[in-house]
Amino acid sequence: MAVGFFAVFDDIAMLLDDAAMMSKVAAKKTAGVLGDDLAVGAEQASGFAASRELPVLWAITKGSFRNKFIILPFAFILSSFVPWIIVPILMLGGLYLAFEGVEKIYEYFVPPKVSIEHFESPSQKKFLEYEAKKIKSAILTDFILSIEIIIIALNTVLEKELPIQIIVVSVVAILATIGVYGIVAMLVRMDDVGYKMIRVDGDKGGVLKISGELLVAALPKVIRLLTVVGTLAMLMVAGGIYVHNIHQISGLLSFMPGLLSELLTGLLLGLVALAVEKSIMKIRGK
Repeated sequence: MAVGFFAVFDDIAMLLDDAAMMSKVAAKKTAGVLGDDLAVGAEQASGFAASRELPVLWAITKGSFRNKFIILPFAFILSSFVPWIIVPILMLGGLYLAFEGVEKIYEYFVPPKVSIEHFESPSQKKFLEYEAKKIKSAILTDFILSIEIIIIALNTVLEKELPIQIIVVSVVAILATIGVYGIVAMLVRMDDVGYKMIRVDGDKGGVLKISGELLVAALPKVIRLLTVVGTLAMLMVAGGIYVHNIHQISGLLSFMPGLLSELLTGLLLGLVALAVEKSIMKIRGK
């Protein structure tokens, strides 16, 4: 009886050890998408009054947790009954990431038109509508990125037993949300911390004031940097999905370094997707 009892503990320990090891592998695989998630989160949570930044971010974070809890059961069901569909879903998600990445580049060079109403002082009602719309948009984007994070993590443990799949993918999904939005919360408060440091220092012109001014000046630059890094990460993750799952592409680009071939593949995929989207919008417009 005692031997059987300890054997169960030994099996649990082995299961958790295997899950911990696979969690590290899955986390590395999802790093690119997490970088984009971080950039999107920082961009979506900024631009509000200081008193509204954290409430908006908390609303997005709760939406992100809901997204994960909706997606996870479906992912495990697919893994159990139709595992062959994981790679096609992964590739569809990769196409979306490539499209998003190229669209950001396109809008940088060809900025969308902004109506005159954008520059008018909004009423309280319009401001709340704008805030709700931005939160909804951020949660929708998070939903797409969450699917990609979960499917990529699941793909790394697809050959493992279901308990390991559940532990690994759930850990990655939860830590992704906590990590991404925790960092975003710190980022969006950088300027407020800086202003407080400047006020505390007063007119002394000491280290606090200099440090505060650096934090205030750094925030927009950090968000821009994250946007660039996130865009490149999206393209590389998208390209990597196709390079690793379509042997013809990997064979064709075998002469190139791995990261460069993934970036190029993602860029080409995104260009094709953007061209299709623009053509559809043009036809609808007519």
